[in-house]
Amino acid sequence: MQNVIAEVTIEALQAFADAWNRHDIDALMSFMSDDCLFEASGGPEICGTRYAGREAVRAGFAEVWATFPDAHWADARHFVHGDRGVSEWTFTGTRADGTRVEVHGCDLFSFRDGKIALKNSYRKNRPPLAGAVARGSADMR
Repeated sequence: MQNVIAEVTIEALQAFADAWNRHDIDALMSFMSDDCLFEASGGPEICGTRYAGREAVRAGFAEVWATFPDAHWADARHFVHGDRGVSEWTFTGTRADGTRVEVHGCDLFSFRDGKIALKNSYRKNRPPLAGAVARGSADMR
């Protein structure tokens, strides 16, 4: 399914967020441009970890769910102005070691031809704590 839209709207960003919560990689990729970039919130580079191109971005998105199989983004708020957008959210998820994460974050977007060309992610950095009710820092998205 290819989303064809002339301009990215708040509704489109909500549909993108809904696809994250469904863990629907095909739906997510339908919003992305052919030469898309994903800059994850964590990683060794100054920008976090950069994934360039559709296959790399797809792998980067899938890595989020591999790290946090129960990943969920709540309380989303979206803003669009021309070729730029912002989504704010609260992320929750549990790592394989039982570390529970709950953290505020945001995505900064650049749009081109009705598609997301850049998804640049940021999140609060909280120290991880073990246990089902513990809270920590998210590595991705």
